[in-house]
Amino acid sequence: MENVVLIVHLILALGLIAVVLLQRSEGGGLGMGGGGGGGAVSGRSAATAMGKLTWVLAAAFIVTSITLTIIAAEKSAGSSVIDRLGGTPPALNQGDAPALPDADALLPPTPAENTPQVPTAD
Repeated sequence: MENVVLIVHLILALGLIAVVLLQRSEGGGLGMGGGGGGGAVSGRSAATAMGKLTWVLAAAFIVTSITLTIIAAEKSAGSSVIDRLGGTPPALNQGDAPALPDADALLPPTPAENTPQVPTAD
């Protein structure tokens, strides 16, 4: 059900974008379009039909948005992410913890360890 509503929602979004882009700019809000005299294509009845189609698509888009919100809320009602994953995470045992390095290995070498051993002639 959720997938069907989501697909319809996406189709409505694309249709709404297309209808808005196809409309004639009457106010020239961005300073583009709208110029020239009216013709058979840009009659008042065509603008009214496109306006009505825009309102219908917008209303359907809002309805599908609310429907998807309700479906998502019902799915997550009273549960957390951990509950949906299958319970509580397993506790680590002492044997599972990584071994820490020896404290002496973390210390810098002493100067006596850095001096090379010179062989003595006996």
